Amino acid sequence: MAITAIKGMNDIVPGARDLFLDSAIWDRVLAPATSVLASYGYRQVLLPIVENTSLFARSIGSETDIVSKEMYSFTDRGGETLTLRPEGTAGAVRSYIEHNFGKTSPLQRWWYFGPMFRAERPQKGRYRQFYQIGAELFAAGAPTADAEMIIMLARLCEALGLDQVGIRVNSLGDNESRIAYRETLTKYLSTHQNELCEACQRRSNSNPLRVLDCKRTSCKAIAENAPDIMQSFSKTAQQHFEQVLDLLANNRIEYQRDPRLVRGLDYYTGTIFEFTSKALGAQDALLGGGRYDRLVNELGGPDIPAIGFAAGIERLTLAVAEKAAKDRIQTLDGPHLYIASMPGAEKLALSLGDAVRSQRRHLVEVDVSGKGLKAQLKRADRAGARFALVLGEDELVSGKAKLKDLRSDLHPTEGLATMVELNGKALVAALDAVTLVASGAKS
Repeated sequence: MAITAIKGMNDIVPGARDLFLDSAIWDRVLAPATSVLASYGYRQVLLPIVENTSLFARSIGSETDIVSKEMYSFTDRGGETLTLRPEGTAGAVRSYIEHNFGKTSPLQRWWYFGPMFRAERPQKGRYRQFYQIGAELFAAGAPTADAEMIIMLARLCEALGLDQVGIRVNSLGDNESRIAYRETLTKYLSTHQNELCEACQRRSNSNPLRVLDCKRTSCKAIAENAPDIMQSFSKTAQQHFEQVLDLLANNRIEYQRDPRLVRGLDYYTGTIFEFTSKALGAQDALLGGGRYDRLVNELGGPDIPAIGFAAGIERLTLAVAEKAAKDRIQTLDGPHLYIASMPGAEKLALSLGDAVRSQRRHLVEVDVSGKGLKAQLKRADRAGARFALVLGEDELVSGKAKLKDLRSDLHPTEGLATMVELNGKALVAALDAVTLVASGAKS
């Protein structure tokens, strides 16, 4: 019997049956995402996949479902209890503290990408091994930091071509506000104790804010009528949140203030946010994050404020794939040029491909299968190539070849000369010209 992937852990491969698991769609998400993050000054960090279990119990919260039910934890040969990371922020904070950034260079803008692991029930867009891209901004406690991150994520959605994106914002206030609200909320929940699910009955005293995040219908109805946390805000918390909202409005960011919005992890404080997409259906969460001003200190570091976000790549690719299908966008990102050759023309094919690539403007694939021209051109079409160059006996004799447009129905290039000289300089110039005209025709 053939060995298959573990349930809830997917292969991301070219031409996947599920479009959102196609590596070409992932490239369309990751390239713009990393470009937007870099444009805001974020630099990449690469962090371990495995951490000490205590890191997540302390940061995420021992009573969260992630820690109590969903973590992949094990004891290694040395007797240490280790966990496959369920999220990225805890590891980033651990690294920030371990490398003493809080004292040497506190203001840090970091982004990361990689696999995360949770033993939850797999469903479309949510898996046991999933990928996240996220960012953390350390030592920036002003409202401008909150607003900038939300603005940056709005620009990211624009770069991905996503429309109908909703932005929900709320604030959990400062420590004074949370203490006051906890008392108010606990008192309110006590009058509905018998209507809450079993888990929320436990949370109503230990962590009442988590009740507002419950997805059970009965609990959602109770949460809907819960007191608004803003009624418990201190003057400082109120001023901070009002400035955030003012900055968003000033930058023409449309948002909805959602008093029931909380984040599922215990470390959040202050401003929190969630982006949603109608392309995802009922489970519409696209990305989320917020401020966590106490976490660095709680994990043994200095008193450093921070804010961050995380986005599931599967969620982003699902939204991008749905948008592409709806708009009938060509999703196959193949080479600009595919070079097919008859026996005897292989040397020229390889040298032409290398000459075009050296200019770093065009992607080139040379067919090395040794099959006939018909089979090679079928492969060029399957690969999503934009143009094909066919090298046969006549082309070798004349020193010229026809640049074949494989997608003229999508990008008409009428009136262009298709015969090109068989040298790198001429071929690059021809590709530059047809690409320019195709772009103009498309627009």
